[in-house]
Amino acid sequence: MADNHPKIKDITIDCADPERLASFWSQLLGRPVAARIGPYVWLARGDGPGVGFQRVTEAKTGKNRVHLDLASPDPAAEQHRIERLGGHLLQQYAAGGFLVMADPEGNEFCVIPEDPFDVDDEGHASYLTGPGTTAQRVITPPRG
Repeated sequence: MADNHPKIKDITIDCADPERLASFWSQLLGRPVAARIGPYVWLARGDGPGVGFQRVTEAKTGKNRVHLDLASPDPAAEQHRIERLGGHLLQQYAAGGFLVMADPEGNEFCVIPEDPFDVDDEGHASYLTGPGTTAQRVITPPRG
């Protein structure tokens, strides 16, 4: 029986300057820019969905309703690399225990550990605070 469910093929990020944002994400993800078509700049396809950047005229006005979670073996080291690339830490989310960063145009994304991590009933993570937290559940995204 064929699987007729749709698949996530691409993630497209609206932005004012697709070249600038593509450069940031290209360095962050290790995917070179692969195409420029009209208002779009696309990164080379890697594992998972493609990533593209679309020029739009309207400005970002609030918190993203969808964000990316990037897995890293060392989220703290990744934070410093992201900052060197032009991203920045969003300190207002620190109480939740997640490492929330923003790209140069302010699009939010999280840097999470590659391994499963604890989350309490309020949705607060503990991977930035170390052992001894009151977390009760382990986040393990389903595979396949």
